[in-house]
Amino acid sequence: MAFKNSKNTLLICLALQIGSVFFSYTSSAQSKTPVTTSEIGIGIGGANYKGEISPSYRFLNNQPALTVFYRRDMSDAITLRGGLMGSHRIVEDNTFSDAAYEDDRPFHAYRQAESRLSMVEVSAVMEYNFLDYYDLKQKPRVSPYVFVGVAGLVYNIKLTLHDPILDGANGDRIKPFDTNIAVAIPFGVGVKYALSKHWNLGLEFGARKLFMDKLDYLLEEDPKHLANPYDNDWYYYNGVSVSYTFYRTNCPPVYKKKPGLLD
Repeated sequence: MAFKNSKNTLLICLALQIGSVFFSYTSSAQSKTPVTTSEIGIGIGGANYKGEISPSYRFLNNQPALTVFYRRDMSDAITLRGGLMGSHRIVEDNTFSDAAYEDDRPFHAYRQAESRLSMVEVSAVMEYNFLDYYDLKQKPRVSPYVFVGVAGLVYNIKLTLHDPILDGANGDRIKPFDTNIAVAIPFGVGVKYALSKHWNLGLEFGARKLFMDKLDYLLEEDPKHLANPYDNDWYYYNGVSVSYTFYRTNCPPVYKKKPGLLD
């Protein structure tokens, strides 16, 4: 009998402990009001090409680029971002110019061409933030992140040839503007830093993997067959950004189910 009573007492105590943990968790969950954040921002940086003409990333090959974006948090770690990036060579110059490395770029020296590249990119990426950037209790608020997504590219390139052997004419010749669209896979790394509750500073470096090999106007049907059909072109964007964060306090679920409580 005593054993039975002690067993019942133990079960009651255990039930009370579980109940207290449950209710304390429910109370804390209800007291924590969820907040949704979204951002709009603008960035400035450089766009860069890599391919047969410039087989490795060259910082001096960057041409001016601007970007605007919208970012929205999906969880403490995941944010989604949609962006628009535009780039254009402002002055008439060799787009892939880096005289210090002429010797290791034989295609560039052989073709003797000047390229003028313009591009517009529309992208959608997912960012993974390593820290809870939107926790206002953090001092300072900063988080590195990685991102990956998909992008559509519209580009236009103008080519001025200086080699009569390649262009089949004497003197310089400007090839027609070549305008195309392409699909790319953007991925890269970045870091966010909160200047205040609403204003943010960002730094990002990203690569874009293309599924074609025409960004440099180097085509397989060209004389001498300089294009490598097994090595698609790449392009990059690196820059800094400033953004503004909007905070929206969501209604707790209990009030959503019983809207009359707010009347």
